[in-house]
Amino acid sequence: MRRRSKAPSSPLPQRDGIDPARVRLPDDPEGVWGTVREHLLDRYAGAIGAGRVEEMLLSGRFVGTDGPVGGDEPYAVGRYLWFHRDFPVETPVPFPIGVVHRDERIVVADKPHFLATMPRGRHVTETALARLRRELGLPHLQPAHRLDRLTAGLVLCVVRPEDRGAYQTLFRDRLVRKEYEAVAPYDPAVGLPVTVRSRIEKERGVMAAREVPGEPNSESRIALLERRGGLGRYRLVPETGRTHQLRVHMNALGLPILHDPIYPVVREDGPEDFSRPLQLLARTLEFTDPFTGVARCFESRLALSGLG
Repeated sequence: MRRRSKAPSSPLPQRDGIDPARVRLPDDPEGVWGTVREHLLDRYAGAIGAGRVEEMLLSGRFVGTDGPVGGDEPYAVGRYLWFHRDFPVETPVPFPIGVVHRDERIVVADKPHFLATMPRGRHVTETALARLRRELGLPHLQPAHRLDRLTAGLVLCVVRPEDRGAYQTLFRDRLVRKEYEAVAPYDPAVGLPVTVRSRIEKERGVMAAREVPGEPNSESRIALLERRGGLGRYRLVPETGRTHQLRVHMNALGLPILHDPIYPVVREDGPEDFSRPLQLLARTLEFTDPFTGVARCFESRLALSGLG
């Protein structure tokens, strides 16, 4: 098997903290594509329209290592092209992103509610990654893990691409201790502390994850920290990392997290209500640094508002 050569560096800079998209022209054994235009139309016209592809070619939006690419240039297997996607219109998240720690290898950020960790779908420039790259001047910054968009708190990011794998491995191998706080209803009938184990499945395209019969694949330890009237502040320690795990487990106990738009009932899609953030906070990250061997412990500086 022929080994693919390493892609050259992009000739385009980042835009608003977002890398340009990279395209490698694939094999064409049937000779379908005679020109670059023909391939790009086949590849992108269904998503953005043939007219938009033509506009991008005419305006020099597609760039190779030697500069803008013309649509009539001959198709060349293995050639790399780059371009900046059209960003969606986004509602700015009106909360700052804090930095708890920064050194030559990592940045530990305090992500606010409503801000996605990484660009995806309709959230691109209004993401923690794009903001941090712009604000800190760190174009190669990458998150070592993902924190749900509606959850606030600590996100570990890696400054240098060559270091990212070592920190990602900590999360993969469950060598990072994560502790969360939540505000939810108080119910004296729920015996706490408790360890919840269940099987959680999440279907693509379905908002809510669900518990199903079968071998448990999720585990959370839940304890009450304080009570104020009909609400409680809880400590949540996930031993696994299933999608929406803590929200699912709290809901299963009859203690749905305050302002959760999915559990127990999925709310209709609509404008974001920034006055009602999900009352879930990634409070603590603890791990042994894979490069220095030093034990690290970081605490969020944010606070939940649900208890007043």
